[in-house]
Amino acid sequence: MENPDILILDEPMNALDNNGVEEMRSILLKMKEQSKLIIIASHVRDDIDILCDEVYGIDVGIIKKIR
Repeated sequence: MENPDILILDEPMNALDNNGVEEMRSILLKMKEQSKLIIIASHVRDDIDILCDEVYGIDVGIIKKIR
């Protein structure tokens, strides 16, 4: 798992302090620049807005593309 092509994360910023959040975002943005596929489950709108190219939501059990 040293250099994965696909990374799946569930609430990766949960319980991190402000420095940890910034460091994790920086790592994920660098991976994104390297064309890595990163799938993130998050309820934090800032994480979604900063990190995601495509956003999906689940409404009444149906997955819908938001952007």
